[in-house]
Amino acid sequence: MAVLAEGRDNVVSIPVVDALKMLALSVVWGSWIVVKNAAFRAVGPLWSINPFGDGGPVDKSATTAAAVAGKTAGDGSDRTRLTAHAHRDRPPPCLFTTVFGTHSYVKVKGVKFHYVECGDPEAMIVLLLHGFPSCWINWHHQIPTLSKHFRVIAVDLKGFGDSDKPSARKNYRVENLVDELATFMSMLGVNGLQKCHVIGHDLGALLGWYLVHLWPNCVSKFVAISCPHPNVHWEYLPTSSFFNRNWICFSQLPYLPEMDALQSDIKIINQCYQHLSKTKQSDDLDYIDAYKYTFSRKEDWTGAINYFRNLPFYRIEPRCGNDSSNPYRAEEDMLQVPCLLITGNKDESVQLESFVKSTEFLKTSTLRIIDNAMHFPHQEQPQVVNDLLISFLVNVKMAPEEVRSQSSSGFVGRMKGIVSSTVQYGTTLKDSVQRRTTIL
Repeated sequence: MAVLAEGRDNVVSIPVVDALKMLALSVVWGSWIVVKNAAFRAVGPLWSINPFGDGGPVDKSATTAAAVAGKTAGDGSDRTRLTAHAHRDRPPPCLFTTVFGTHSYVKVKGVKFHYVECGDPEAMIVLLLHGFPSCWINWHHQIPTLSKHFRVIAVDLKGFGDSDKPSARKNYRVENLVDELATFMSMLGVNGLQKCHVIGHDLGALLGWYLVHLWPNCVSKFVAISCPHPNVHWEYLPTSSFFNRNWICFSQLPYLPEMDALQSDIKIINQCYQHLSKTKQSDDLDYIDAYKYTFSRKEDWTGAINYFRNLPFYRIEPRCGNDSSNPYRAEEDMLQVPCLLITGNKDESVQLESFVKSTEFLKTSTLRIIDNAMHFPHQEQPQVVNDLLISFLVNVKMAPEEVRSQSSSGFVGRMKGIVSSTVQYGTTLKDSVQRRTTIL
């Protein structure tokens, strides 16, 4: 039986047995990593091992323009950022440019939040929640488009970017994270009368799921990119994923995950952002540079990894119970906020089945599958995703040629037999729409 988390009536902790099992596996996995690293260094000191990667040799070259020695001038603080092979002490221009909007800071319950704001200050707010490992710059393709219609707020989540990074694990409990976000929204003017749209990617979407469940009266529409509902997310992690169950267990340990993330000139960034590192284009390399700067110190990883030290232990439980004999009670349990779910057809970090199962928790949902996209469809296929966002949030119908450009009947044909009993597919667009009025 799940246990209520800090008095929240529908956010619950997983059973104690499951929690203890995860912690026990973390010790086993961490011990294996330590032994393997020690053995590898003993026989190959010029090589660096990544326990979840390919175990290849270290690239000794400075891979980004920001890999320079020195200290940041101007702020009076020591901002030397050490990696395995280089210093990073100056943020790349894309992190402090005003092209994407105005940089601002606000204190929320003692925590400083950094955010970038763009668009009409009187327009409806769109709150952008980035994923892991990332920061506000994650949305550089979406901010210009969305700001034509909305007041866009791209925030650095607590523990990321230029927001505060408390190191204590307890600071990243889901009730703390959601309460701080809700307070942040209220300071921007969001309330029961003035709602906002929320768009989240990866970890930001996972946090967004809890936000819309706990504060549905403040959210008009929710978009989850590359992240299914938390009740199915952790059970459907692909074994081939870099961030699989083993990594989740490994992240429960102190210190070791942070140090591992810094290995090989922060190789984990290259692994996460393969779509950027493979293009060799200067703009994309600048963003790789920005991510490596943002995560170039141990403390840059502690707050971020603390999310994984907490969120796998939480689920959403129906407010009204699980009485299946009462369909109206089950209807009340479903999330009333309209939701758009977006995933790439080549994403190895999540399973499509988990998105289909996520629709069971939603009264109104739309599932879109993006062709030729992995875990960052909003960066890999920005025009397609931007069109979907505008269509969903502004209720603008896409032109027929836009619909045809996204069609892929072969994939839809293969999937119909799997999910036709749960969702309905459009004839030309990979689109599953579920609108429930009764529960059979």
